[in-house]
Amino acid sequence: MELLSDTDEGRACATDLLCKGRLVAFPTETVYGLGADACDDRAIARIFEAKGRPSFNPLIAHFSDVEGVKRHVHWTDDAEALAHAFWPGPLTLVLRKRENSPISRLVTAGLDTLAVRVPAHPTAKAVLGAFGGAVAAPSANLSGQISPTRAAHVTEAMADRIDAVIDAGPCSVGVESTIVGLTDRPVLLRPGGVSEDEIVAVLGGPIAIRKNVEAISAPGQMISHYAPDAAVRLNAVDWQDGEARLGFGPVECDLNLSEREDLVEAAARLFDHLHRLDSEGGRIAVSPIPHHGLGVAINDRLSRAAAPRD
Repeated sequence: MELLSDTDEGRACATDLLCKGRLVAFPTETVYGLGADACDDRAIARIFEAKGRPSFNPLIAHFSDVEGVKRHVHWTDDAEALAHAFWPGPLTLVLRKRENSPISRLVTAGLDTLAVRVPAHPTAKAVLGAFGGAVAAPSANLSGQISPTRAAHVTEAMADRIDAVIDAGPCSVGVESTIVGLTDRPVLLRPGGVSEDEIVAVLGGPIAIRKNVEAISAPGQMISHYAPDAAVRLNAVDWQDGEARLGFGPVECDLNLSEREDLVEAAARLFDHLHRLDSEGGRIAVSPIPHHGLGVAINDRLSRAAAPRD
């Protein structure tokens, strides 16, 4: 795997690799994504192979601008409102895929919908703009494990599985994008970097929340996901012997998501701190996290990390 600098030369190399059907990890404002040409079946199959990802779990197609998105999906008034408010940024929309779209059915997991996003990170925007098409990019980690927010997380997990990674430092948001389904009434499919309240404010009315995960319709809906090797104990108000302690607020711990109880800071640190504590082995205990704003997304990731595993 080649470690690319975040320079014009490094971005050009990444673009060239994508055009050749290779796998390139690159930063977004949420997490590092593992990119491949969304219209190339073989390249997308390599993503599943590299991640060990179940084929029934769809991928998000990333674009450099809204006009590129509209060529592949049936656009709606709600999509226009949300895109105007939050793109580029940490929001993914699930819309009906256009019948003539060349995007691989492996990306959609055979569904008639497509998850789309326009990221805000300047490196992602530059690479996507130079590539000129859709890039499928799930998180650049082994399926079900902790998402990467630094290039080092990618190299540790994927070094012998992918072709390159652009090192542009840590991701600013630190949790994946919010996913909103817009095929019928708006539905929150996954909490993330844009809060439910912000979405409701733009749409002017309540949004349904999908809780049934029997049929997966968007990325990040598997019950056990974002999981470290260590067992995870949530809502810990005291610590037990042998536990690595992940705190929130003014508590004594090994690593603290935010001593000042700042949920934005906590989200940005979440996966990095889980990576660091997981390397110590054993069990991870996590302080209670407020369940509002970005705390909803943080608790979603933690609950999946702590879920029973097959």
